[in-house]
Amino acid sequence: MKKSNGYYKKKLKKIPVTVLMLVLCVIFLSPFLVMVTTSLKTNADAFQLPVKLWPRKVIWDNYPEAMEQIPFLLYFRNTIIITVFSVAGQLISTPLIAYSLAKIKWRGATLISSLIMGTMMIPYTVTMIPLYRIWNNLGLTNTYLPLIVPMFCGSPFYIIIMRQFFTGLPNSLMEAAKIDGASEFRRYVSLALPLSKPALTTVGIQSFIAAWSDYLAPLIYINKTDKLTLSLGLQQFLGTFSTDWTHLMAAATLFVIPVIIFFLIFQKNFVEGISTSGLKA
Repeated sequence: MKKSNGYYKKKLKKIPVTVLMLVLCVIFLSPFLVMVTTSLKTNADAFQLPVKLWPRKVIWDNYPEAMEQIPFLLYFRNTIIITVFSVAGQLISTPLIAYSLAKIKWRGATLISSLIMGTMMIPYTVTMIPLYRIWNNLGLTNTYLPLIVPMFCGSPFYIIIMRQFFTGLPNSLMEAAKIDGASEFRRYVSLALPLSKPALTTVGIQSFIAAWSDYLAPLIYINKTDKLTLSLGLQQFLGTFSTDWTHLMAAATLFVIPVIIFFLIFQKNFVEGISTSGLKA
């Protein structure tokens, strides 16, 4: 009897937390729900009063029409190119830098780690004009190189995440491999990288979202219409005197879908990577 009472008490204690989580889920999902339902309405239906969430008539034609109003597939291809190379650059450079700071003893590693962490405090708006002048003097504006090349140098936030993870790996494992004759690079490739899959997934998802949804950097470096990304292309639905909201919401929904799919595929490793990277000292 006592056991059953304790069981029900535990269940009752979880009710407030469950209710709170449901309320938060509704709050966070409501903008996405409004976007999707608006994409299925007519313009008149979207602004009817009183406001109704569900459309009176579902208009699926908004999606193909939205893709016809702008060169959607061209912008989609451009965004894919930038995103793929950006994610690849981060996954190549970030663990290399983080491993060297966490597991290789060399003079200045602590100082470099502090400097990397310090650069996280510098807003992008402070450096964007000097960076633009550098790329412009090199004649590389209106290309994707200013958006891709920096990713192969690592990002401070991702380096810190990977460094925290590598710091948590047991040194005895690395020393055992060293005794067996494994070089530093062999230990990195054969031991550190396979064990860091959760942290790498975290970096991959974060860099994917950042590159896919980036608006400011492409706006600065790209002016040619045929090189625009989807985040810039969506602006073409905004007119001077009016906005085609239903087609804009349809295009925005298509824009968000790849991010959702990518996150759902790697969700388990993403959560594991955040927890392990955050708790290790």
